[in-house]
Amino acid sequence: MNKTVLISGASIAGPALAYWLGRHGFTPTVVELSPTLREGGQAVDFRGETHLAVLERMGLLPELRRVQTGGSPMRFVDENDRTLLHLPAEFAGGEIEVVRGDLVRLLHERSAPTTEYVFGDSITGLTETASGVRVDFRHGASRDFDLVIGADGLHSNVRRLAFGPEADYVSHLGYYAATWQLSHDESPAPVKGSVGYNVPGRLASVGAHHRDPSRAGAFFVFAAPELSYDRHDLDRQKRLITDAFSGLGWEVPRLLDSLHRAPDLYFDSISRADVDTWSKGRVGLIGDAACGATIGGMGTGTAVVAAYVLAGELARSGGDHRAAFTRYEDRLRKYAQGCQAGGDRTGKFLAPRTATGIRLRNTLLSRPLLLNGMLRMGEKVSSTVTLPDYSTDSRHVSR
Repeated sequence: MNKTVLISGASIAGPALAYWLGRHGFTPTVVELSPTLREGGQAVDFRGETHLAVLERMGLLPELRRVQTGGSPMRFVDENDRTLLHLPAEFAGGEIEVVRGDLVRLLHERSAPTTEYVFGDSITGLTETASGVRVDFRHGASRDFDLVIGADGLHSNVRRLAFGPEADYVSHLGYYAATWQLSHDESPAPVKGSVGYNVPGRLASVGAHHRDPSRAGAFFVFAAPELSYDRHDLDRQKRLITDAFSGLGWEVPRLLDSLHRAPDLYFDSISRADVDTWSKGRVGLIGDAACGATIGGMGTGTAVVAAYVLAGELARSGGDHRAAFTRYEDRLRKYAQGCQAGGDRTGKFLAPRTATGIRLRNTLLSRPLLLNGMLRMGEKVSSTVTLPDYSTDSRHVSR
């Protein structure tokens, strides 16, 4: 009856899906490459009725409101630190903004009573059989599951194993992004939100830590064709960032100095994933693995919505996973693509390629009417799907 479900990825989509599967009577297992929960990261946000409705059905809204950041205003400055553009907290923070680690922790806590979590391991092979999927692991023994779901992000391992090479599904959008934490002695004076400096095709910014305003993190974006590098080679990634920002003024030299000493670095292309069908046999995809964008594609909100719908359709299907996967994709594909489209504009917005483009962005977004229109548009896009009521469908799952 497709009761045992292996989920790859313990970030947001994976634990959210595990929570709903447990509610419907399934037996979920989550495997995560990291040895522990990845509780760091930037702030994430939710906006619009659909996002908030799912969070309310999970009972998470009160807890998220207690830990929300209050939003992150953005200020763009010139080389002499004069303000060129100020964007209010709700522009990037939506209706609820929380630190990613807080959301991950809460989703794990909610799903843990009905979920087996396996940390420090990853899937190396998937073999579909007549009754399920034989899964090989890097460290653990092979196991059999009824279904396997890839909730492992833009660079999905499950997608690569079951659907084909990443290059067939992930498109480079012309930019790279990097973030790292500054030590206490490297952090600027406490400031709410972030301050950024542009030259054509590049953004260097620094923002206060959401929990400790005496700490800060750097966020850099630069335009570049697709680069060849080892995603595990930290020194090579730091050289790419340094080369891209060498010779710039403002706070850039100091921030680059901090980069050389940073023990951890997030560095990735700004890209999007487009998979023509989100399932193949007994293997399905959710979140960024199916239809994601690196930054700006409302990926967090889309992930929790998709988790609710996928689990609900599996419960409703009475064991017919093909029908469940089809209904899940039919309900969400257009919605997810609409949200994802925002990621296509992220690099161009943060680091316009020309001086004229930078001036135009600053001028247009200084107009309250246009700014408010953009905020309303984001809320509308994120609320363009009707959520079914799956509350009685757990009866379809064999106990």
